[in-house]
This record gives sequence, structure tokens and C-alpha cells, in this order.
Amino acid sequence: MQRTQFGAMACSIARTLDVIGEPWSPLILRDVYVGISRFEQIQQDLGISRKVLTERLKWLVENDVLERREYSSRPPRHEYVLTAKGAELCDLLLVMVRWGDRWTAGEAGPPVLYRHHACGEISHVELRCSVCAEPMRATDIEVLPGPGQAGRLEPVRPPSSPAG
Repeated sequence: MQRTQFGAMACSIARTLDVIGEPWSPLILRDVYVGISRFEQIQQDLGISRKVLTERLKWLVENDVLERREYSSRPPRHEYVLTAKGAELCDLLLVMVRWGDRWTAGEAGPPVLYRHHACGEISHVELRCSVCAEPMRATDIEVLPGPGQAGRLEPVRPPSSPAG
């Protein structure tokens, strides 16, 4: 099956999906983020086939999300580490965690908790405006054309917040 290419679209969401939109990629990133960095460890943790894992790791390295580093020369062995680009993608994963904890965790609650280094408290990610630091949700913004926009030039106002 041929992989759909989203990278050429004039859309930051599509371009991001081009890099990590395949379902195994965010899970591989999660594993590397928490310290599961060697091929065999990742394969065992995810239960992923060697072929698929090899393809995903190659793609993530080619896209500068992960770096392949040798940790043993005899025999040659490698591990995977996050690049700066990959570490920033983990911020996106934290937003996904917040949504998953709220909407899919069920009565058991979240499977993992996150302690914030700055305050030492168990917390979750909150989106804030980079200018005024106020909370920022999809219903609080207006989408305007940017310099890389191709096509639509009118502002788009997302629908108002649904009940919930």
C-alpha cells in the first residue's frame, strides 16, 4: 500500500501528519522519550513487527525527529535519541495525553502521571497564548491566512465551544 504524502500541502497539520501521522510513529516517539531507545526494547514494548519498526525508525531519522547513535562498536549496536525537533514533537504528545486522559481513560483513570520539574506537582499540559499567557483553546482563536497560505484569504472563525 502506498503511503499518502501530505508534506506538500500548505497546511501545518498536514505537514506534521506527513512526519508522524502513521499510528506507530507517536508510540515510537513516546518510547524514546521515556528512555526505551534500543530497537529490541522498542519492538518488545510495542509488539510491532521488525519490518514496520525498521521502516518507521528510518523515516523518523530521515525527517530529523530521531538520531541513530552507536552505543557499541563490537558488535555494532545503535540506539535512538530525540533530536530538538523530536523533543518538540513530544510537546504535541502531551496535548494528546491530556485529551486521552479526559476522554478515553475511563473509571480506571490515566495510565501515567506527569510531575512538573518546576513545581514538583503532578500536573497536565495546558495550552497558553505565547503573547499574553491566557488559556488558548480552539474556540478562543480566529484562523487568519499566513505568509505560506495558498488559496483561501478570508479569516476562518472556528465554531463555538460544544457543551461538555
